[in-house]
Amino acid sequence: MHNRVKIRSSNPVALLTLTAGIGLSGLVINDSGNGIALASQATLSGRVTETMDSGGYTYVRVLTGEGEVWAAAPQTSIRTGDSVTFPSAMPMNGFHSKTLNRTFEKIYFVPAIRVDERVEADASTGPSAGSSPKASGRPQSPEEKVGRTPSSSVDLSGIVKPDGGVTVGEIYARSAALAGGEVLFRARVVKRNNAIMGRNWLHVRDGTAGPGGENDLTITTSGTADVGDTVLVRGRLSVDKDFGYGYRYDLIVEDAQVTVESAGAKAT
Repeated sequence: MHNRVKIRSSNPVALLTLTAGIGLSGLVINDSGNGIALASQATLSGRVTETMDSGGYTYVRVLTGEGEVWAAAPQTSIRTGDSVTFPSAMPMNGFHSKTLNRTFEKIYFVPAIRVDERVEADASTGPSAGSSPKASGRPQSPEEKVGRTPSSSVDLSGIVKPDGGVTVGEIYARSAALAGGEVLFRARVVKRNNAIMGRNWLHVRDGTAGPGGENDLTITTSGTADVGDTVLVRGRLSVDKDFGYGYRYDLIVEDAQVTVESAGAKAT
């Protein structure tokens, strides 16, 4: 059973300081007479659509599964497009920021906002052929950042199709027939991003291509591999996969078993 602590304050700085010191569990905040009970450390996650710094705070508007919400934490480095997570247990209604001269209908003041995946600073990243999510007019997902800018320094020569397996190109060419079943193939990792939505995300190539030039395949796995590693992949092929939150793929290999056969096949 949690000990319940009561705080009366209309000062977000005091709330954040105390919350950071005692933790979120069991905290009851009473701001201007409005009691907010926090029974557990629930969180919200999503993509930042707007961010600003003011008065020592970073304010972010985040697109979550529950819609767009605002959160604020002591000033930190967050960019539009970043994937973030923050505690959802202390919403404040009708908060007016004097420094911004703006009233927020609802905002979460939190001790910290965790950046789960940071967008790249340069603007040179463009779409590449392969299993990238369908365009939806949204910021790029963490997985897109893996596969839409594959490393051009990875040498794809000498990759041999495994016995009883297929190539990346064949997976695309035969996707309708292979969908829902297990596929086995050998490839090299061209991009990776770990620990996104409880999975590690790899993009792999083997030098072959599908009928439309698709040459880059996304996989999710609990295993790990480095860019340039030659891997043997066995996993379930999914077609038109929607993970929610706008993360949708035409083709993806899920829950893959990844065996690193050799490391670092990078061009010099």
